Amino acid sequence: MKRTLTYLVAAASLAAAVPALAQGDAAEGENVFKKCKACHMVGDDAKNRVGPVLNGVVGRPFGMVEDFKYSKNLLELAEGGAVWDEETLTAYLAKPKAVIPKGKMSFAGLKDDEDIQNVIAYLESFQ
Repeated sequence: MKRTLTYLVAAASLAAAVPALAQGDAAEGENVFKKCKACHMVGDDAKNRVGPVLNGVVGRPFGMVEDFKYSKNLLELAEGGAVWDEETLTAYLAKPKAVIPKGKMSFAGLKDDEDIQNVIAYLESFQ
């Protein structure tokens, strides 16, 4: 439990360090999401791949996609009440291992804050 709290504090600290931006552009986010498509799907026919389906991810608690095998680390955070809100997604998309240190995602992160906000806006369109 102590480790889970440490991870949540680290995620919140990283998220606080990322500047707040205006609402992203979903159309631009669709272009940026091409980097994610090797592992994730969205839309009506979406299926789990290496990563889970991302329909409804914005606002969803961690570890809630059926039939997806999450890392132990992510499930520990889920038990602590972690949610994929805009703040957590911003931190995660910038540096995944800072939010879920022992997570399965191997992607290093998006470097551009605008790209991150655009991807979040795109994902919000699949609520």
